[in-house]
Amino acid sequence: MDPTPKQIDKTQQTLGVCRYVYNLYLSTNKEIYGKEKRFMSGMDFSKWLNNVYTKEKDPWIKEVSSKAVKKAIMNGDKAFRNFFDGKAKFPKFKKKKNQDIKAYFPKNNKTDWTIERHRIKIPTMGWVKLKEFGYIPTNAQVISGTVSQKAGRYYVSVLCEVQPREKELQINNHDGIGIDEGIRDFAICSNGEVFGNINRSQRVKRLEKSLKCQQKKLSRKYEAKKKQTKMKGSEPCYYKNIHKQIKVVQKLHARLTNIRTEYVRTVVTRVVKTKPSFIAIEDLNVKGMMKNHHLAKSIQKQKFHYFRTWLEHKCNQLKIELRIVNRFYPSSKLCSCCGHKKIQLSLSERTYKCAFCDMEMDRDFNASLNLKYATDYTVVTTR
Repeated sequence: MDPTPKQIDKTQQTLGVCRYVYNLYLSTNKEIYGKEKRFMSGMDFSKWLNNVYTKEKDPWIKEVSSKAVKKAIMNGDKAFRNFFDGKAKFPKFKKKKNQDIKAYFPKNNKTDWTIERHRIKIPTMGWVKLKEFGYIPTNAQVISGTVSQKAGRYYVSVLCEVQPREKELQINNHDGIGIDEGIRDFAICSNGEVFGNINRSQRVKRLEKSLKCQQKKLSRKYEAKKKQTKMKGSEPCYYKNIHKQIKVVQKLHARLTNIRTEYVRTVVTRVVKTKPSFIAIEDLNVKGMMKNHHLAKSIQKQKFHYFRTWLEHKCNQLKIELRIVNRFYPSSKLCSCCGHKKIQLSLSERTYKCAFCDMEMDRDFNASLNLKYATDYTVVTTR
């Protein structure tokens, strides 16, 4: 979005109140559970907040949209219930610098969430300009929307009711594709196509170097704040400079994340456009791989989980069979020609040499062929 200064103030106020109410709900529930061993539901907390709390203190909570406040409470309620059901960890407090809170706006009137090519009408905010055109359909029936902020930019996501359109992909290639994911190269396909590691490109390296410098700059500001003398009026100045530097770091983080996400989507699109009969990938244990502290950072940058999620989405959309091969299948140790299994294979061996048939092949390409011909797999999406 491209909001005006007045709309920015309104958005920041709404986001701040939602974050405050969410944290208040968590702290109140922790206090009640410690004394009475019970859990206050979101509906009960909402009644107490409106009828008791805002009358005694913090009346400014009612200055923003009541629906946005109630949605923040119900998000906290859902987080607690997921914790009690064993689906998630104990909910954490929302921090201002992390910007992980959103403001929810339902459609109260017919004129709310009216969409035009270059602007959108948000409840309590009015018409707001859009920086990007064509992403939100102007003829769709809008149910609700959410406003969020990240790295100094403001975003709006709209929930619409549209007629589903299924893309039909005519499969011309009757052969399947096996994809081996790695660190040196992001994806190695059995058809010979290799997608390199985007994190080794000069563009990403320059941004990472800049991020490192800006993080050092932020760290020095924190250290200077600790050593500052207790002078009148000096502390707010430090806080202001620190928040400016935090925004600089956040923008670099967001830019790097967007580059990596877009690269993953590009890889998936190019693989799907070859029109294979099926795609086979390995069920990677990313959580277990992250325990290797020498490779954890490189694994995290590759976004393996997002690659699988987006590949499932595209295969489901285009009716391509996606096979998930068992994680214990020795794709790297098997010979793709004779099937002989090599007992010991270190990470430094980049060329696979078979002792039985004297076959020599790139290690990752050999693994992609084994994934293609694997018989122990689970079908996630069917044609």
